[in-house]
Amino acid sequence: MGVGGEAPGFFTSRLSDSIAWARKWSLFPYPFVTACCGMEYMSVASAHYDLDRFGAAWPRFTPRQADMLLVVGTISHKMAPILRRVYEQMCDPKWVVAFGVCTCTGGFYDNYSTVQGIDRIIPVDCYIPGCPPRPETVLDAIMKLQSKIQKQRHGLTGMVESPLRDRSGTIA
Repeated sequence: MGVGGEAPGFFTSRLSDSIAWARKWSLFPYPFVTACCGMEYMSVASAHYDLDRFGAAWPRFTPRQADMLLVVGTISHKMAPILRRVYEQMCDPKWVVAFGVCTCTGGFYDNYSTVQGIDRIIPVDCYIPGCPPRPETVLDAIMKLQSKIQKQRHGLTGMVESPLRDRSGTIA
């Protein structure tokens, strides 16, 4: 819908495209690093791979300033409420990236203390497989997340229906 409930016109559709473009190229990651995949995250954040090309170079260490949650490493059931609280403190729109096989599926930790995939706690937008994932895989996942962000439609006052999540917060 455009301004005042009318069909979208030139101005509102171009504004929506501009907002999508700006959000695509200005990701502010919050690294929730818990295990060995943190070393790979540090290598991706180094100058050799240059996350700044993708607008995701400046990590934020408070969830209130971040819009992309990078969950890196194994999550135990004891840490799950903390991860949920961090996710809830982030402002909308927010995106979640599961970094590494332990984050995506629990990895080889098939026991009572490990969460078998963080999608049981929070909705995940992008999964990065590997133990540990290669830096090229991380860059590819960020590019795929950027294309998802670009396809979202935005109203003048906020996001209209997100194609990534429905109203219940689950991934469509």
